[in-house]
Amino acid sequence: MRVGEKGDRGVVQSVVLFLGVSVLSGALAAGLAIPFAGLAGFTTEKTSDTLQDLPQQFDEVPLKQKSTILAADGSVIATLAEQNRVPVKLKDVAPIMQKAIVAIEDDRFYEHGALDAKGTLRALLQNQSSGSVQQGGSSITQQYVKVSLVEKAKTPAELAAATADTYQRKIAELRYAIAVEKQYSKNEILEKYLNLANFGDGAWGIQAAAQHYFSVNASQLTLPQAAMLAGLVKNPTGYDPTNDAKRAKDRRDVVLRRMLQLNVISVAQANSALKTPVIDPAKVRPNKLGCGNGPYPFYCEYVVSELENNPAFGKTKTDRANYIKTAGLTIRTSLDPKIQADAQRSIDTHSKPTDQAVAAITIVEPGTGLVKAMAQSRNYGSKRGQTAYNYNAPKTYPGGYGGFQNGSTMKAFTIAAAIQKGIPLNYKINSPSPLDMGGMKYSTCDGPRKIPDGYSPKNSTSNVPDPTMIQAAQKSTNTYFLQLSLRVGLCPIAKLAGDLGMYNAQNLQPLEQVASMTLGVDYVTPLQLSNAYAAFAARGMYCTPWLITSVKDSANKSVSVPGANCKQVLAPEVADGVNAVLHQVMEPNGTGGKLKFGKSDLAGKTGTINDAKAVWYAGYSTKLAAAATVADASLPYTKLQNQTLNGKKINDPSGSGTAGPIWEAAMKAALQGYPTTRFVAPSSVVQRGNVKDLPFVNGMNPEDAANKLRQAGFEVAIASGTVNSEETAGTVAYTDPRQRDGAPEGSLVTIYVSNGSKQVKPGKPTNTTKPPSTPTTLNPNCPPTNPKYPNCGGRGHG
Repeated sequence: MRVGEKGDRGVVQSVVLFLGVSVLSGALAAGLAIPFAGLAGFTTEKTSDTLQDLPQQFDEVPLKQKSTILAADGSVIATLAEQNRVPVKLKDVAPIMQKAIVAIEDDRFYEHGALDAKGTLRALLQNQSSGSVQQGGSSITQQYVKVSLVEKAKTPAELAAATADTYQRKIAELRYAIAVEKQYSKNEILEKYLNLANFGDGAWGIQAAAQHYFSVNASQLTLPQAAMLAGLVKNPTGYDPTNDAKRAKDRRDVVLRRMLQLNVISVAQANSALKTPVIDPAKVRPNKLGCGNGPYPFYCEYVVSELENNPAFGKTKTDRANYIKTAGLTIRTSLDPKIQADAQRSIDTHSKPTDQAVAAITIVEPGTGLVKAMAQSRNYGSKRGQTAYNYNAPKTYPGGYGGFQNGSTMKAFTIAAAIQKGIPLNYKINSPSPLDMGGMKYSTCDGPRKIPDGYSPKNSTSNVPDPTMIQAAQKSTNTYFLQLSLRVGLCPIAKLAGDLGMYNAQNLQPLEQVASMTLGVDYVTPLQLSNAYAAFAARGMYCTPWLITSVKDSANKSVSVPGANCKQVLAPEVADGVNAVLHQVMEPNGTGGKLKFGKSDLAGKTGTINDAKAVWYAGYSTKLAAAATVADASLPYTKLQNQTLNGKKINDPSGSGTAGPIWEAAMKAALQGYPTTRFVAPSSVVQRGNVKDLPFVNGMNPEDAANKLRQAGFEVAIASGTVNSEETAGTVAYTDPRQRDGAPEGSLVTIYVSNGSKQVKPGKPTNTTKPPSTPTTLNPNCPPTNPKYPNCGGRGHG
């Protein structure tokens, strides 16, 4: 606003007169209660209204304080802030700093009240003669009020009112300043001002400024340092020494000369300080705010997303985001820097940021859900070989990539559901390759469905014709697990997997119940998969992923945040059975046999999706669980073969050979220092089931024996060829399992025919019965060639 207009000049003249009279009359001490009826011009009524409406008490603005995210060991992950500020008490500010700010900003601060009448009258007269606002004349108390009002402003209109160059604002600030002087001592006001002031280059408050420019605390500031900081507050950008060192030095020297003039310092002190460089660039600490400037940006962003979803921090997401950046919180997380370094080292050893394929791994702690590490091959950023996506996280926040199809790692949930239903580990199913499953029915949570004609899945590895559950897991036999899932039903598998935190990480919907479900058709993340497998390691105790272990406010008081959230999803004996099966996967005959290390029991499962667009290895001990993946993360997704990984072309992508080494190296390093641990052996019932007596059929005609066994509730296969036996040639020599051992109802019994001598070796069994059409099938939209459902005709192996 121009003050040269008639009305404005009337205001100025009246205010000058008023201030002079007020100083003499003591009216200022009474709170500016005198009405401004005599002020001329159009602003008179507005000014009077402003004075009458202003409260007699000044509500202190809460300081915007930076929040800090810490790792489990207390090291800093990131600083979140709108303003980089660390409040301190005045006793923790060097006395020379206090003297410097008073000398340059308000040298009579301890002598006058809210208004320095002498300075204000001088400024008003100078502004009147020049026709514009040339001098401030504000006391430190008035400056504190002004900065506070700016901080309080929540809308553009409020901000404009708090910074307008008008006498109405000046008078309003003065009214507030009087209230402040009544409420607080001079030292309290100075403390508040020093903590609130902007010192440039992202440093708010004296402590943050001392640390930023000089790498010292406010209590350690020297004379030249204090003079530089005191000079900054008039123009934080213009006098910023990181922008213009010469201009900053000139301003600092003005402060030093003013301190000398006021006899605050001696001539010798002034001369020494004037010769000191304004800053040492080597000691300037960058204000690295936000997750992107921290050592673990992807993990950090996931933590922030969890905080922003917590109603304890505000009603809306916007409120929460603002609170988190301004409340001075100390947020401790589950990240273990040592295990994180182990995971990242493994990623860096086996991949490069510029590879076509991406690699990622998450490590969690069974029994707590603590997320110990998240590592990936592409760094945080927008340059080549960088990304803003977290490949370990679901799409629950903008940075979550949303995972990849998980292939045969899904078979672990079929195993668990089967054991839960009472199917034992020695359960055999004839598993030819290919297997025509067209026309078979299957059950889902929404009712029965039918597999379309033409669905003939294959096995990618060879196995015995009638594998047990353990043998099928060791070789990742697709046709075994497809049939097993039909017999269990897809609804129990889907519900169990859902209870273990498995859902589609792209659309956040439940897993799709198609007949190829056990081959891993949904998109999941390493975080989900490692945490689900951790429940097996914890004997069925599932814990939701736990990243934020505690939050304290600026007063060091605890803020309520969710703690460990664990529940028993599987009976311990069921989990013991899963562990026994997946443990054998890491024995010499298993697809993960080459990944075994150390003395502790390990369990794991490979996964490869159709066309090997993604490969997985997920595994665990009782102490840590991890899931590693290598995948194509660039549309359109293509097979990994001939893509680059670690700068080399991938020849034969597989869960064990491509993702497995990443898992092995990370877990081997992470488990160092942990004690040797063992899985609990499964019970006899889990291993063998509720065994039913087998009818005695030795010496019978094979077909008659087969009928007798079927009537008793068993499936039957007659082995080709003959075996050495004392039974009459052409009759039943024995069965597998043997009559004396019994077998679970519904399991496969193989008949071996005697040759009456001891010369002929057993042949391969020939299945005389077609695999039963048990409820469970492929989605009707899932023909073998439909790319929407990889694994429909697919690999789904390790």
